[in-house]
Amino acid sequence: MHEGFPTLLGAGLIFLVLFLFGYLGTKVKLPGVILYILLGIGLGQFMTDNELIHIGSEIGIVLLFFLLGMEFPIDKLGGIAKRIWPAGLLDVLLNLGISMGICYLFGLDLLTSFLVGGVVYATSSSITAKLLESSKRMANVESEFILALLIFEDLIAPIIVAVLMGMSKGDELEAMQLVLLMGKIILLSLGAVLLGKLVFKRLSTYFDRMFSEDVFILLMVGVALSYGGLALYLGLSEVLGAFLAGMMLAEVRRTEEIEHKMLPLRDLLLPLFFLYFGTTIKFEGEIPLVGLLITLLVWSIIAKILVGMFGGLWYGLSKRVSLRAGLSLTARGEFSVVIASIAVGSIKIFSGLFILLSALFGIFLFQFAPRITNLVYGEPKKGKTKVKVPG
Repeated sequence: MHEGFPTLLGAGLIFLVLFLFGYLGTKVKLPGVILYILLGIGLGQFMTDNELIHIGSEIGIVLLFFLLGMEFPIDKLGGIAKRIWPAGLLDVLLNLGISMGICYLFGLDLLTSFLVGGVVYATSSSITAKLLESSKRMANVESEFILALLIFEDLIAPIIVAVLMGMSKGDELEAMQLVLLMGKIILLSLGAVLLGKLVFKRLSTYFDRMFSEDVFILLMVGVALSYGGLALYLGLSEVLGAFLAGMMLAEVRRTEEIEHKMLPLRDLLLPLFFLYFGTTIKFEGEIPLVGLLITLLVWSIIAKILVGMFGGLWYGLSKRVSLRAGLSLTARGEFSVVIASIAVGSIKIFSGLFILLSALFGIFLFQFAPRITNLVYGEPKKGKTKVKVPG
């Protein structure tokens, strides 16, 4: 903020503008993620790095991954992995591996190729889940497969971020450094499992007594920020730490009640993350790497459709349903933004443009997925199908 401009007034105005953009998004059927980033790009031309927005954005993204982690009690992970792992590995190969190869062929170094591959990799959980709900397709047979694949990506994305954070500490990553990095990830993960099973699981009765107290939310936020901060201290990503903290607390088996208390705080602060990311994108001169941008946009759509078509068949879906699922997986969003925030300079501009364009194309393809599927396979026969919840 400008000198002499009250911080409290500035914060209030930012939240009011975020509300207006979010409300506009509900009217034009665009996810707030896109509009908040665009707002940040606009404000970034007039304001310098703001510590208040930065801290708020960090807490917001930590709470997002903390609540995601709470969806995965340790015992539940095995059940999800058994059915979805073939499609999940294909997803990693096509959207992370092949995308890295494309970047390398365009002349990017290995680290930058890995970073851009990470941006391309993950489907947006928030955009896809909201579109499934708003289009009344949550009861469709492909929704189980889509949600299971999103869960798989939710597990892989924090690891990608942690590895990228470790690799970005230096120009080169030697074999010993990579072993040390993976050792830290394993140590942090093992610590979460032990704390969840040996400590938090035994504190269930204590949580039952404390749940109605006003101070309970302080404990939840403290655990999320502390474990996220511990990950940073180890040279990893706060995203991985927050996700593991959520897994620890999931052992208490009061997930829905805890989410009910935490969601308002997450929804208050998470838009600041996308706003802050937008303020860090500075457009100066030409759009960088236009050829690579177009190539990756086309490939990212093709790759997700292939994951849906082949992964859906392996999951037990029909060809029609598998195609519809693939067309519904192409939007990138919050995970890509987290990974892109590690980038600097022209690569950050490139990544921001890719996220915005892929989100817009992804929303379009999602809306028209049933129609495109009918054009390919003809009108479906009417019938009822029961849907099981993954895991």
